[in-house]
Amino acid sequence: MSSEVETIVHTNKTDEVDSLRFTTRAGGAYIPPHRMRQMQQSIKDTSSEAYQRITWEALKKSINGLINKVNTSNIKMIIPELFAENLVRGRGLYCRSIMKAQTASLPFTPVYAAVTAVVNTKLPAVGALLLSRLVVQFRRAFRRNDKTSCLATTTFIAHLTNQLVAHEILALQILALLLERPTDDSVEIAVGFMREVGAHLANVSPKANNAIYERFRAVLHEGEIDKRIQYMIEVLFQVRKDKYKDNPPIIKELDLVEEEDQITHNISLDDEDLDPEDMLNIFKFDPDYTENEEKYSAIKAEILGDDESEDESGTSGSDESEEESEEDEEAMEIVDKTNADLIELRRKIYLTVMSSVNFEEACHKLMKLHVPEGHEIELCNMIIECCSQERTYLKYYGLMAERFCKLNRIWVDNFVQCFEEVYNTIHRYETNRLRNIAKLFAHLFNTDALPWTAFQIIKLNEEDTTSASRIFVKILFQEINEFIGLKVLKERMLDPFMQEPFSGMFPKDNPKNTRFAINYWTSIGLGALTEDLREWLRNAPKQIMKRRDSSDSSSGSDSSDSSDSSSSGSDSDDSGSSSDSSSDSESDSDSYSSSHSRSRSRTPPRTRYRFRSRTPSRSRTPSRSRTPRSAYRSRSRTPPRQRYRSHSPPSRSRYRSRSSTPSRSRSSSRRPSKRSRR
Repeated sequence: MSSEVETIVHTNKTDEVDSLRFTTRAGGAYIPPHRMRQMQQSIKDTSSEAYQRITWEALKKSINGLINKVNTSNIKMIIPELFAENLVRGRGLYCRSIMKAQTASLPFTPVYAAVTAVVNTKLPAVGALLLSRLVVQFRRAFRRNDKTSCLATTTFIAHLTNQLVAHEILALQILALLLERPTDDSVEIAVGFMREVGAHLANVSPKANNAIYERFRAVLHEGEIDKRIQYMIEVLFQVRKDKYKDNPPIIKELDLVEEEDQITHNISLDDEDLDPEDMLNIFKFDPDYTENEEKYSAIKAEILGDDESEDESGTSGSDESEEESEEDEEAMEIVDKTNADLIELRRKIYLTVMSSVNFEEACHKLMKLHVPEGHEIELCNMIIECCSQERTYLKYYGLMAERFCKLNRIWVDNFVQCFEEVYNTIHRYETNRLRNIAKLFAHLFNTDALPWTAFQIIKLNEEDTTSASRIFVKILFQEINEFIGLKVLKERMLDPFMQEPFSGMFPKDNPKNTRFAINYWTSIGLGALTEDLREWLRNAPKQIMKRRDSSDSSSGSDSSDSSDSSSSGSDSDDSGSSSDSSSDSESDSDSYSSSHSRSRSRTPPRTRYRFRSRTPSRSRTPSRSRTPRSAYRSRSRTPPRQRYRSHSPPSRSRYRSRSSTPSRSRSSSRRPSKRSRR
């Protein structure tokens, strides 16, 4: 009974597999892994068609997964896994999977070519089949004018030529065909192909390489192609001049095969007997399946050697060592203080900004850089720095900064921070760089990409500004005025909700600062913005007097409380007045001595007294000292008491002359001189 059940189950599974045979073009359908395992366990006969079909599906899935997983870092681990699969039976699957993956991701073409180069050294039939299919596909795409397929195919052939899987004659034939009747598409494909394979052709066939470049030069001089294609040819000549430094034939990580070990296939573009063997993509029953599997097992053992057994025996030890190494890595954290990552980020940003055609392309590329969190300000600084280094301001940078500000609030905050840093260090910039930066921020404020509250950092007064900052503010607001107009600018400046951020630019704390701001705005042609300031300045003295009156009234109430104490001490004040007068007289004598010493330092005293003795007595009358002019002079230079004493004899004779009439004292002093003259 149990044997009958097993027979029924086996029959059902076989019918189920057969029913999936024609569901797809490749002869099978997707089978979930758990069902695949159940079907393999249920089938005992390994030579049956059902078992072969299941293993075929598993082989296809395994090859496809390994090819999709391969990259530069893991290629040395993927290749042994590929050889572990039956690539002789699945060579059609391998070629189809790798061509499909290469078409979908062209940047990985060097990796796929390196994998094929390694496989070709051990299984040349696989390399020959892949190259035949690529040539057939290129012919078909060229006849159909399928540019996308031609680009993918020629790129793959170029890298297979670099890896010596294909002969250089095939590459030269493709270039000759593309440039025989040049069109925009054919020349573009030829330029791309030449950039990939040009370094290899220059080494192995320099004469043919020169002939190809002469043909490119002729096409360029004919001028029948588009300007864009002409520019591509010029760039190609520059790449050749630089010796293909950005397009090496084989990078170091993918140079896995020795040149003498490689097998080169002499397949020509004109070969008519090329067979792509498309039937290898579809399952076909193999009556000698077991024998063929044993043969490939021997080939696999020869290729891989004893690596598998060593790997199996050392799995436990390797697991332990990996765990220990992971623990060591977790224990030791390396901190990079050289800022190498930051420098590399700035370099990438700079190259992206300078190489983009327009601001949209630049923003798209910069967003793909995935700037690390916390380093967003580096992008803002690099945009400002690139803008400042231009000879004149380019709107390209303003549009780029505007796009970032409108993408996310993070960029707004970072650009505001950059504005504050630039304003605080504006004295370090040259005038041309300063002008470009001011116009960049003016664009951001014009388009409302940045909030106008950022102006709160600007303080227009004599102490907080420099010549550079005044020039920066001048250019900034002149650009804003030119864009939005004086009327709109004035409305924004008078917005009651924005008075606090603008208080530094329109100060009302001190009449001196107010006058400075009024003069500044008027000098740069924006005097209309200062009407409110002028009104405040006219009313400022009245407001100051009101404040003083209020302070005096408050102080008067305090003094009335202390009037009683002051009246009780009036006697002491009177008694102290005599002492004050005596002290005044002493101070007078001291002041005389000091003033006398100063007068001696200016002119010799002897000549001065001679001059006085010769002058008439009328010049020394008290009326002269009472004239407004002499009083003004005495006030303007020194206190009048000291000046008067400096021009007079000592205090005792001075007070005597005042008590008597001045004319008598002068006449009595001059009489002896007249007698002596007689």
